Amino acid sequence: MIVNEVIDGLPYTPEVRTVARRRDLLLSDPPAGPVKLWQDLAPLEAVHFPQEYVHEGFAPPRGVYESDFLRVEWQKMDFRQPFYHRNCDVDEISYQIAGERTLMTELGSVEQRPGDFSRIPVGVAHDNYGRKESHVLFYVPAPVTEETAWAVKRSEPVFPPFPGWEPRTVTELVTECLGGPEHDVSAFQTDEQLLLDRTGEEAIQVLRAPDPGTTWLYRSAHVWIGSTRLAPSDGSAFHRHRSADEIQYQISGRRTLISQRGTLDLEPGDFVRVPLGCAFTSVCEEQSTHLTLLSGRPVPQVAPATKTARR
Repeated sequence: MIVNEVIDGLPYTPEVRTVARRRDLLLSDPPAGPVKLWQDLAPLEAVHFPQEYVHEGFAPPRGVYESDFLRVEWQKMDFRQPFYHRNCDVDEISYQIAGERTLMTELGSVEQRPGDFSRIPVGVAHDNYGRKESHVLFYVPAPVTEETAWAVKRSEPVFPPFPGWEPRTVTELVTECLGGPEHDVSAFQTDEQLLLDRTGEEAIQVLRAPDPGTTWLYRSAHVWIGSTRLAPSDGSAFHRHRSADEIQYQISGRRTLISQRGTLDLEPGDFVRVPLGCAFTSVCEEQSTHLTLLSGRPVPQVAPATKTARR
């Protein structure tokens, strides 16, 4: 079978090449010779977290991928976060997987529903009240900009932000180093009413990605974040990024990820990382949707793998 391979960098770079390939050769190993000039590279791995809420009391976020300039976390909540959090160095982007979550910030409060994206600018204090929910968090060095000016809703001062809320003295935690655990630089008490009762033009923008194909929503110097919706696909279009790792999170539908580092059957709740320079494609019989993150620098996996690609 003849397929097309698209070789690109980060989005919107002009240096894009398309190469015709024989698929059987693209996915095969070169024959052994007197001197082996290539490495035996590790197969792709997937990390899975169930999308269905399972109660277990307070659960800290689970790190999935992490480097010195990017962190990806998975979190589930059926409680209120026990402190307000203020990042020193990153914008904090979230994608709501399931359930409901009230996001409370100095820029107002807003409800998060499945399919919602939001970005908390660097230096803005925030808290969450989740109800049988789960979400993905991306900690990206500031500044990060929205790639679309269209928002489905905006935060605003709301009192009470959720039923049963009463103003009280709360803990505020300030962190550096991508908001990672044990990287707090200051912890103190603050008046929640004063914190939330602020007005101004700046607000949290809630975005959604309804379009087929890949819709880019956020961009920084080295990171792009978007959503990819695939119609039924026969996998005849391969991609190879010459300057970025690609991290994917399967939102809905099932698909088969075929790559030069093996084949994985992906289901909702799966994370996978395709390293720079590795050609890959997706095959699906029905509509499939996944998050897409391009990172211009390596982002190692820190969570234990739940499955490994087969040859």
